[in-house]
Amino acid sequence: MSGIYIHIPFCKQACHYCDFHFSTSMKKKDDMVLALAKEIVMRKNEFELFDSAQSDNQIETIYFGGGTPSVLTNDEINFLISEIYNNYNVVENPEITLEANPDDLSAERIFELSKSSINRLSIGIQSFYEEDLKMMNRAHNSAEAINCLTEATKYFDNISLDLIYGIPGLTDEMWKKNIETALSFGIPHISSYALTVEPKTALRKLIDTGKIAEPQDEVASNHFMILVETLQKNGFIHYELSNFGKEGYFSKNNSAYWLGKKYIGIGPSAHSYDGEKRGWNVANNSLYLKSIQNDELPIETETLTISDRYNEYIMTGLRTIWGVSLERIEKEFGLEYLTYLKKQSQKFLNDELLSIENNILKPTAKGKFLTDGIASDLFYLNLEE
Repeated sequence: MSGIYIHIPFCKQACHYCDFHFSTSMKKKDDMVLALAKEIVMRKNEFELFDSAQSDNQIETIYFGGGTPSVLTNDEINFLISEIYNNYNVVENPEITLEANPDDLSAERIFELSKSSINRLSIGIQSFYEEDLKMMNRAHNSAEAINCLTEATKYFDNISLDLIYGIPGLTDEMWKKNIETALSFGIPHISSYALTVEPKTALRKLIDTGKIAEPQDEVASNHFMILVETLQKNGFIHYELSNFGKEGYFSKNNSAYWLGKKYIGIGPSAHSYDGEKRGWNVANNSLYLKSIQNDELPIETETLTISDRYNEYIMTGLRTIWGVSLERIEKEFGLEYLTYLKKQSQKFLNDELLSIENNILKPTAKGKFLTDGIASDLFYLNLEE
């Protein structure tokens, strides 16, 4: 068992680029915390977690995501953690991550969190430039970003921060300064993503009405190469397409997803995986609350076909330093899939976007930024199950 993800579906305000499930109304927060705790209990036997003889039935990570989990009080966070400990077999030193926004991380709050079970902070900085933060409609400002990192590094060793690149108007020099500012705090982990324009977001509307320029792929590609080069020079390992960590500071929670381990997703819109099936909770706070109050799990599931599992392995494998094992492809999916993969990957090998070393298929430095597109060309879509 990998871990438990808890989705906190509340935010102070809506970031223009976000398409995750959340509400800016806090009216149902108290009810939601109780419902989350109840779902934790309701699902305690889902993976036979009390069988301590099975190491994969132990909880190794607890992750508070969202939304904005830092809108919860410390008491509410500790309450949910205690419910997990009371109902699951948790390893001795689990990784317990709290996603947090800088405006929630006052010096007092950070100190209080350091006394709790939380041992990893994932801080949504996104940019140190005021104009970027305003354009994205972030709830914090640049000064709060600096202040929270100054305080957090006094009490937490394991900190990750998020940065967004490819922002319209963000020059290469400004992007380099963002990275240098992050590095100046000695942060051991950075997650960085290109600004993506999702349908039905405020950002999409602002672009369509000409108020914000459309992000350019060439700019994002340049920023990505600057990011990779700078972080690798500073001792970071590029272990997943969007994630960089120093030795010993990879995200255990996220690594488990990419390596195909099991996890339970608690809360509205949260996803789960048991090795064979994927499940997802209803993405509606009111319906979620009503279902849990009626002792019903508001979850839909699908059993993954062999093609589904192959495609997921291709996508996650190519994004990570672990790559795609050709031996595993043949063993788990059969010779037909291996033959197909070799055929589909040949053009990318010829173009030096992919390479094979020790029977492991990986993107080259040149191909990393194109990983998702390459993976889609390697998917097996037409196999009869």
